[in-house]
Amino acid sequence: MSAFLLLSLLTDVLPAAEAEAAPVSDEAQPVTIEAEPAVQEAQPVSNEVLPAVEEAQPVTNEVEPNAAEAPPVTNEVLPAVEEQSEGTDELPEDEVVPGEERQTSEITGLFVERPESAVAFKGKDITFVAKVDSTGMLRKPNIKWLKGKWMDLGSKAGKHLQFKETYDRNSKVYTYEMSIIKVVDSDAGGYRCEVTSKDKCDSWTFDVTVEAAEETQPTNILEAFKRTKPKKEGKPKPEGGEAGEDEGDLDFSVLLKKREVKVEEKEEVDVWAILAAAKPCDYEKIAFEYGITDLRGMLKRLKKMKKFEPKKSDAFLKKLDDLYSVEKGKRIQLCVEVADPNAQVKWLKNGQEIKPSAKYVFESVGNLRKLTINKCNLSDDAAYECVVGEEKCFTEIFVKEPPVTITKPLDDMHVVVGDKVEFEIEVSEEGANVIWMKDGVEITRDLTRYRIKKDGKTHMLVINEATKDDIGLFSVFTNGGHSESDLEVEDKELEVLQSIADLTVKAAEQAMFKCEVSDEKVTGKWFKDGVEVIASNRIKMTHTGRIHKLTIDDVKPEDAGDYTFVPDGYALSLSAKLNFLEIKIDYVPRQEPPKIHLDTTGSMVNKNTIIVVAGNKLRLDVEITGDPAPTVSWKKGDKEITEAEGRVRVETRKTLSSFVIEGAERSDEGRYTITVINPAGEDKAELTVKIVDVPDPPEHVKCTGVGEDTATIIWEAPKFDGGAPIKGYLMERKKKGSQRWTKLNFDIHESTTYEAKKMIEGTLYEMRVFAVNGIGISQPSATSKPFMPIAPTSEPTRLLVEDVTDTTCALKWRPPERLGAGGIDGYIIEWCKEGETEWVQANEQPVEKNSYRVRNLPVGEKLLFRVFAVNIAGRSPPATLQQAVTIREIMEHPKIRLPRQLRTKFIRRVGEKVNLVIPFQGKPRPSVSWSKDGQPLDPKVVNVRTSEVDTILFIRSSEREHSGKYTLTVQIENMEDKATVEIQIVDKPGPPMAVTVTDVWGFNAALEWQPPKDTGNCEILGYTIQKADLKTKEWFTVYEHNRRPSCTVSDLVMGNEYNFRIFSENLCGLSDEAAVSKNKAVIAKTGLIQKPPSYKEMDMSRSPKFITPLVDRCVIAGYSAAISCAVRGFPKPKIVWMKNKMIIGEDPKFIMQNNQGVLTLNIRKPSLFDGGKYTCKAINDLGEDEVECKLEVRVATEKVEERK
Repeated sequence: MSAFLLLSLLTDVLPAAEAEAAPVSDEAQPVTIEAEPAVQEAQPVSNEVLPAVEEAQPVTNEVEPNAAEAPPVTNEVLPAVEEQSEGTDELPEDEVVPGEERQTSEITGLFVERPESAVAFKGKDITFVAKVDSTGMLRKPNIKWLKGKWMDLGSKAGKHLQFKETYDRNSKVYTYEMSIIKVVDSDAGGYRCEVTSKDKCDSWTFDVTVEAAEETQPTNILEAFKRTKPKKEGKPKPEGGEAGEDEGDLDFSVLLKKREVKVEEKEEVDVWAILAAAKPCDYEKIAFEYGITDLRGMLKRLKKMKKFEPKKSDAFLKKLDDLYSVEKGKRIQLCVEVADPNAQVKWLKNGQEIKPSAKYVFESVGNLRKLTINKCNLSDDAAYECVVGEEKCFTEIFVKEPPVTITKPLDDMHVVVGDKVEFEIEVSEEGANVIWMKDGVEITRDLTRYRIKKDGKTHMLVINEATKDDIGLFSVFTNGGHSESDLEVEDKELEVLQSIADLTVKAAEQAMFKCEVSDEKVTGKWFKDGVEVIASNRIKMTHTGRIHKLTIDDVKPEDAGDYTFVPDGYALSLSAKLNFLEIKIDYVPRQEPPKIHLDTTGSMVNKNTIIVVAGNKLRLDVEITGDPAPTVSWKKGDKEITEAEGRVRVETRKTLSSFVIEGAERSDEGRYTITVINPAGEDKAELTVKIVDVPDPPEHVKCTGVGEDTATIIWEAPKFDGGAPIKGYLMERKKKGSQRWTKLNFDIHESTTYEAKKMIEGTLYEMRVFAVNGIGISQPSATSKPFMPIAPTSEPTRLLVEDVTDTTCALKWRPPERLGAGGIDGYIIEWCKEGETEWVQANEQPVEKNSYRVRNLPVGEKLLFRVFAVNIAGRSPPATLQQAVTIREIMEHPKIRLPRQLRTKFIRRVGEKVNLVIPFQGKPRPSVSWSKDGQPLDPKVVNVRTSEVDTILFIRSSEREHSGKYTLTVQIENMEDKATVEIQIVDKPGPPMAVTVTDVWGFNAALEWQPPKDTGNCEILGYTIQKADLKTKEWFTVYEHNRRPSCTVSDLVMGNEYNFRIFSENLCGLSDEAAVSKNKAVIAKTGLIQKPPSYKEMDMSRSPKFITPLVDRCVIAGYSAAISCAVRGFPKPKIVWMKNKMIIGEDPKFIMQNNQGVLTLNIRKPSLFDGGKYTCKAINDLGEDEVECKLEVRVATEKVEERK
């Protein structure tokens, strides 16, 4: 029973299933078969047309027997290597995608993991992953996903394309993902992933191949008995969450796929090739023949095939590549091959035509057209076109910028507190960004202690006043490197210029301790026996500049003790002793001879010699004993010093004599004598004072040589060394016009010659030198004359031999590629015999041209030549010929190169100059001769100048006699060449002869004449005929360019008599004079009877009256102007123009016109003097009338001011 039921069900379902298996309609609706969920997920039939073989088969729902064994569809991406092994369309290993660089499997650049080529199935999702290592990057890298060449997928992000980015802080790796949701056919193609970080860039290309998803069929026959979806929507589902077993209709169409249909094997035919070659009217017939039912899909595919067919170019045999890449500063060459070797091409950059220059070099070799771009920079990163006629080809150039490196690193710095510190580096590119750091912390412009400066490639970090806080490690970073420098800051050493001295005072006297240090800002404290001294009314402490004083008034015994001055911040102390002298009265008189107690310690370098630094104070306290108190006398040489005040003075007390010099000078140097005398005797001592000072400045600083970035400086030692040996020198330099001097050395340089380095070529510098001795540094020397570091040029290029004779050799070359800031002054040429080393200079002075003929060379020798470029920096490296040149004459047949315009008759007018330049060739130099009509030329009439390569025939003012055939003969021994030039000098013709009116009839007159005697040395081209009636006597042209010597004049007026005149015409124009007819043509009145008027004629006579007056005008100076009016009157009035009541005569500045009563006065380029009142007066026998106007002439600047 069940079997019968099954058979009946199959019988009912078969017709419906066969209807569903019918061919797909034009609408290409998807075929849906309700089956298990896996079947329901199968993708619908797309609109894409399948290959021809598949189209040839009818669409059925049959399944191959082994379809059930097919692997399920997964989202896994198959590697590209496996796809190649299965015979896909991947490129072989030795082929490269056009426009892309060859990529290897080795991981290089910025990528840690690259996206790989993969096969995606329609309707499935696929994800590509790229990983970038950010170690060493200052900023986050940027990534782009591109399809094809230029389409940025970032703008297409949405449901179909999704992008994801993650960052791992531990490994510093960025992970980028691109997901394609539900892949479609249009997702197939080439993709590119680009990552950039400042000046670093890396890219990777990969391919995506899209294939149709494989469908799996149920293996269990019971699974085929599924029901379709219920027809009624909104019906609640059973509580189990699944549809009831009885819902929907049974569908057995899946079973039909299990039938095997035997298809006869047919020979494969490329239907699309047939369709592409067929006419559109045959498409339907071919589709029916090969079983193609989706006509709309067929037409779409044909349209795509035609769209992507490579377009053949008639102008280009080879076009530009899609993309070029070049590094900054390098050279790149674009090359195309054209079909026509004579075709002219245009090169465009971003739509603008490129002109040839040193940067852009055009080359044309056969069918090749090349564009070379030298020294590419970022502005050359653009789109380029090559245009031939109406056809174009395009490309794009990417310029890669190299990383910025540090060419001059930082140096370690060692300074003292308060000094100015400058860290300086030089980088490889101008405008580079650098980062300064101190101890790992970035220095920003917000920190006022630090100043960051840029000057071209130089970057500086400046600290105006260094402190202890600035000690540390300073570093600078660029994207291509970094440099470090240690900064050490030490305290300043305090120098004691004058120490305090011991004092011995009596009761109630004043005691004053005084010392002098080198720094005015230093403060300090005073101590007595280790206890700080406190100021009071009796004890005062003062600080003035560098001098510190402690004053004690009304000294008491308790004031005696050791006093010390300690400067703040320095491990230094100055000590002295205060002795209190008690007065004891000795009533026993006794005498003691005087004695000088001279202390030889302290500033004395040897016995009785004192050295004093210039500018310092010298105080020499000499203790004297004797009873009674001796008399003290100080002398310098033979001159006694008696002054008690002043710069040099003597201070004398009972037991102490002090010799004081305030601000020691060189004139104070010498031998001093102190003498003490009392009744008991005398004593004498001699002292030598030596003044030492900083040396005088060095002299005669000058530059003796320069290089590309160096200069050699010499100077002379100072005349006065300051009394101490010269230890060395310090040098400074600056740019001319600048006020900032730069130290060149911190260690003393002992020699008087110094080579300054690291200067900028082409910049003017100045130098100065300081001398250093044991005392200090001298004043700077006078500034040297400005000098400029300049390097010689590079060697000349393309040295070639142009010509060789028996004693000469002509050379030519191209300028050097690098000229530098010094430019080029000329070239020096040298030669030597092959195998020898002695070079002979061929020219005494440098030659400016790029060619030179070396003369007086030995005949038959093999010689080598070389050329130097010379500028202010000296000679460049030589450009030398690679092969020796044999000096011997090369025989060459004489040949005249007659210019094209001289191969026909050469015509000039009388008075014009004739200048014929005819080149020729031949070796040795041929002899040249001219002849006219077989006769030698007269040098007084025709000038001839001949050089080695051409000859010139010159006539300053041509006459008819110069016409004729000129023959040029060029001869070498028994060989010669000739050329003939025919010269014709033409002039205006004379007038025709014998002009006669031969016949008159009706309103016509016949004229005849004879050609002129003088034709102007050329053919008469025609005649111009004019007529004039005897009433008006005005001539009117009747005919122009009349070829025959006769004509008929028509349309003459009855009752008038006419004269005729005729001009002849040739190449120079009309003749100056005309021939007038000998007789007149009278047009008689025939058959006309005058009837007197039956009315009284109107009298037209009237006095002149202006119907249009003159109008006041304002004109601009320098621009022509005109004033007009109109007058009526009969008889015709006489017109008089006046300016300021003065009649305007035949002044060429004014042009007066009268056209049917319209009067015009034209003023040519009026000036300020042409302004005024103009009057026009009309006069006839019946009266007169006049009109006036005012003409104002302004300067153009006035008009501009009025507009403002």
